[in-house]
Amino acid sequence: MVFFSNAIFLCKAQCSFNSEFPRKNFTACSNLPVLNSTLYWNYNISSGMVEIAFRQPGIDIFSTWISWGINPTSIGMIDAQAFVAYTRNDGNLIAYTSPISSYRTSLKEGALSFPVYDVSAMYENNSITIFATLQLPRETIMVDHVWQKGPMYGNNVPKIHSLLRHELRSYGTLNFLSGNVKQGSGGKLIVLKSFHGIMCGISWGIMLPVGVLISRYLKVFKTTDPIWFKLHVTCQSSGYIIGLIGWATGINLGAQLSGLRYKTHGCIGITLFCLATIQVIVGHLIRPKERKYRIIWNIFHFFVGYGTITLGIVNVFIGIQILEPEQRWKATYFGILVLLGCVTVLLETLSTFYLYYHEKNDSLDKMDRATPFNPS
Repeated sequence: MVFFSNAIFLCKAQCSFNSEFPRKNFTACSNLPVLNSTLYWNYNISSGMVEIAFRQPGIDIFSTWISWGINPTSIGMIDAQAFVAYTRNDGNLIAYTSPISSYRTSLKEGALSFPVYDVSAMYENNSITIFATLQLPRETIMVDHVWQKGPMYGNNVPKIHSLLRHELRSYGTLNFLSGNVKQGSGGKLIVLKSFHGIMCGISWGIMLPVGVLISRYLKVFKTTDPIWFKLHVTCQSSGYIIGLIGWATGINLGAQLSGLRYKTHGCIGITLFCLATIQVIVGHLIRPKERKYRIIWNIFHFFVGYGTITLGIVNVFIGIQILEPEQRWKATYFGILVLLGCVTVLLETLSTFYLYYHEKNDSLDKMDRATPFNPS
């Protein structure tokens, strides 16, 4: 059978082209957009037969699996028809097929939805290469494909891959004739993670600190009564509701991706939500009027409130490291914190002078009232 592609010259320019595999020569290849992976292929458009070689460098032979697949029904990981390779504990390199139906997959072996032949793999120069021949419908020019790598359990079971930005964007479209590879945007998980990050950043990282500033400084100025309290309650309640939405999204993400947990981020998030819930209940529903109980309530409200703010800001920065957004987002949030810090310094200065001025006037008034009037 004669295989051909009109992408030979383009692909030679796109990747480090090497047609001298031990068993096959390939006429086309492309560097994939992320993970430093390379795909080689021969394609016969009239028969739909494709020979592929998927190479993943930088592999620790006993602790990493690799995979490449085609998704014939949708975009992304779910429903992908994949080829998997890794080295077993006994030192044998194995390659097999695995249909993927869930984010929780352990890449169990199974038949694909299209015929495949000659599935094998080789390890060389810290790289694993998967070889396979697959039968696609005739005149299939473009396919949705995915590729990935991840760690291994000690009992020869692939673990879930990392959920950093590049790992969530290792999918896209492949044109067998032009060699054009278009990268995916990240799909549902990227959307959920971004939504979770934005909601929690606005809530725990911005609105709750602003609510504390309102309570601490605006109430000093008597002319703001009772406006400051209404603003404080509105800001904190809105921040809590937004944070609840972000927290629920995070729980949903954790349920979908049970094989991988960001333990520090998750534990802080749960603690943060519990503290905020207690603060809402105690702060707004159980506020005593008796002075002896009010002192205890003030101490509790103070420490729980500032503890919540501190944990919130810390967890926002941890979340930024996990999500790996563009640098401008990290710089924007850091700039917001600097602005809040500057506002805090300004309000602290103004409130100090305001209290000093009024205490001085109050003292003078008391002295005037204590001095008897002597018209002589």
